[in-house]
Amino acid sequence: MQAVKTQITELLGIRYPIIQGGMQWIGRAELAAAVSNAGGLGILTGLTQPTPQALAEEIARCRQMTDKPFGVNMTIFPTISPPPYAEYIEAIIEGGVKIVETAGNKAVEFMPRLKEAGVKIIHKCVAVRHALAAERLGVDAISIDGFECAGHPGEEDIPGLVLIPAAVRQLKIPVIASGGIGDGRGMAAALALGAQGVNMGTRFVCTEEAPLHMNIKQALVNATERDTNLIFRTLRNSARVFKNSISEEVVGIERRPGGCEFADIRALVAGARGKAALEAGDVDGGIVTAGMVIGLIDDIPSCAVLLERMAKECKEHLNRAQTYFD
Repeated sequence: MQAVKTQITELLGIRYPIIQGGMQWIGRAELAAAVSNAGGLGILTGLTQPTPQALAEEIARCRQMTDKPFGVNMTIFPTISPPPYAEYIEAIIEGGVKIVETAGNKAVEFMPRLKEAGVKIIHKCVAVRHALAAERLGVDAISIDGFECAGHPGEEDIPGLVLIPAAVRQLKIPVIASGGIGDGRGMAAALALGAQGVNMGTRFVCTEEAPLHMNIKQALVNATERDTNLIFRTLRNSARVFKNSISEEVVGIERRPGGCEFADIRALVAGARGKAALEAGDVDGGIVTAGMVIGLIDDIPSCAVLLERMAKECKEHLNRAQTYFD
């Protein structure tokens, strides 16, 4: 399949305008390298690594697996006991990584250092006003996350069909569509809405190279678009996850009369518990992050097969749409 040329492929030096977004516990070298080797942009998840030194080692490991561009995700939120973000940023820069996907309102503090080092910044947003603020700070591209997405969709519930063109209409820098995309048809729709590329998480979970148990991958393949839950809704920190016994219990607790405090659900949603479930293949063992796009996923291909198929399907759908006009 011939390369696809957009502002994003030119900016990032990749063959296809397809980015594997950061995913906690899953964005490791095996997956990132496979996506990059397939022509997309693989992304290591910085905070999946327990220390900045571990991230430096993971960057080196990824570089042994691919000579193509890859990036690192850094999600930076204010917390009571924050990790040493500045040290993680230095590990990225010292590792020679030239693309960073940032997320979180505290990421702005580290953008000047990244830009000083010549790093291209893709900032993830769930609202156009946040994207405009990031553009003013000098980021290179915006990944706009619709309500369908896995993880944190924000609290405004704007789906991609509206959010993508709303962002494109107001931004001068390239927009990457994120949330609800898992095939070439979705990619064609995103490009038609004005995006210059797509970002996928859940679709890449269901690939051969994704480092998690096959039981979890198969559960997502078997699911429908109705099989996600929004948790932390009452805490104003909504997260879209796979509908299993754990997330159902969390939703039930949040719906109790009198409300819910995080302490009431902490043990259920603990990150260590979710990580163990992914590794052991225990579908009901912990929180499994997943987007509504699971309803469109029906196989577990290699990253190479997935990206080439998506590019081919995208071209076919765009060509077919042109036949509707005289």
